[in-house]
Amino acid sequence: MFSDDSVESVSVPSLWKQSQHSEQDSKSCQTRQLHSADAEAQSVISSVSSTQTESKDKDEQTLYEPNPKELEKPELKHFLDRVVESVIREIVKNARSHAFDGFKVNWEDHNELVSCLHCLEHPSAKERDLHVTCVSWNCTGAVISCGFGRIDNGDWSTEKSFICTWNLNRKGLSPTHADLVIEVPTAVTALCCHPDQPALIAGGLYSGEVVVWDTSRTQDTVLAQTGISADSHREPIYKVSWVPLQKKGVFGILSACSGGRILLWNLDQSSLILSTGYALVLQQVPHSSSAGFKTRGSSNIGVTALARSIWDSDTFLVGSEGGLLLRCSFSSQKMAVVPSEGQSVTLRAPAVFSFRKHNGPIHSIHCSPFHRNLFVSAGTDGLVHIQSLLQANPVLSLRVSDSYIFQVQWSPSRPLVFAAATSQGEVQIFDLGHESLRPAATIEKGHCGQAATCLAFNSQNTHLLAVGKTDSTVSIWQLSGDLTEQGPREISQLDHIAGQVAE
Repeated sequence: MFSDDSVESVSVPSLWKQSQHSEQDSKSCQTRQLHSADAEAQSVISSVSSTQTESKDKDEQTLYEPNPKELEKPELKHFLDRVVESVIREIVKNARSHAFDGFKVNWEDHNELVSCLHCLEHPSAKERDLHVTCVSWNCTGAVISCGFGRIDNGDWSTEKSFICTWNLNRKGLSPTHADLVIEVPTAVTALCCHPDQPALIAGGLYSGEVVVWDTSRTQDTVLAQTGISADSHREPIYKVSWVPLQKKGVFGILSACSGGRILLWNLDQSSLILSTGYALVLQQVPHSSSAGFKTRGSSNIGVTALARSIWDSDTFLVGSEGGLLLRCSFSSQKMAVVPSEGQSVTLRAPAVFSFRKHNGPIHSIHCSPFHRNLFVSAGTDGLVHIQSLLQANPVLSLRVSDSYIFQVQWSPSRPLVFAAATSQGEVQIFDLGHESLRPAATIEKGHCGQAATCLAFNSQNTHLLAVGKTDSTVSIWQLSGDLTEQGPREISQLDHIAGQVAE
């Protein structure tokens, strides 16, 4: 039915391809041929030249000559005729003025006057949120000692604390690892390094004890302590200071507490022996016309600040919780009107003069190392008073802070410079040689709200300043030459300030 057969092939040309091909062939270019050209210059050639000085070659540079027609304008002549007399009068007045005599322009930024070298901390103190309460340089100027405690509310009496030391000259200094850590059974409230022996540190505790540590010992660093007895303090100690005794090279320790007692201790090998005692009683305080307080019965005066004069071995200054500022005498023989509590010495009344009262507790007093009569005082009123031993009223008062001032101290190298540590966390450095009474430099390093509780200039390396804060850190700052190098007229300027009569 079906069979294979081979036939010739049949091809069917595509009419669509042919139609498309014919259409493509019939099309032509829809645009004309484009012609392009590049030009190198797209702007007008210009030349600019200028000069701010007279050209050496006057032939090459023509000096500006005003147009005579401009000078003949009547409005210009009228203006010059109207102001010439007043301008000449002001020029003559400025030539005779002495307002800017001795004024030096400070082209430096304030932040460049100080720079932070180290920020020291003890990890255990930071973990327990302890505050740096006091700092002191040793007599070589190489070692900084700091005491920890608290300045806020809390049970200080049972909380253990520390004393740490760092040697800044030691190779491989570790800011978080102190060279020496001394554990203390209660808060440290005062520290003072020995003026001659670099290993000795005197300290006061919240418990009322006075302790002397010998940092050269490898085992027990406690050299001597007062313990708890009838002779010792019963309230927190706010200040300790080494005092030269009559025998050359021998020092005693002066301590003051909030109970009104000021005691002088002799260091006898490994014990502290009470030598002399003083008590401040309100009814025995001399009253000046500017003191600004009234006597109301018999009560002890809580001592919160103390300073010793380096010019007069018989004079020391005391500040109190109530704002009293007193000049006292070591040689006073007046008996203090206080009940006997079994002390081995009879307490004396040392106050001989009253200065104008502060508006709140006094936290710090410091005598000038360059003038025998000048000292500074500061406290909770935010004012620094520059005062003379010869008059009751301050010769100058500066508003440093809107809050507390914890410590104020004169520079050991610049007679007109002092620094103040505030509860707002700033350290303000003032230079009285400037016409302006604004701070010459401000140290603001640290967390917001952390108070600057203490500071200490380095008397050996005068470009160093130590600052302790409530964030458990001690920062070491380097001061520039403007803040450390004494000027030729500073002593005379200081004499002028001291000679001012307070209003």
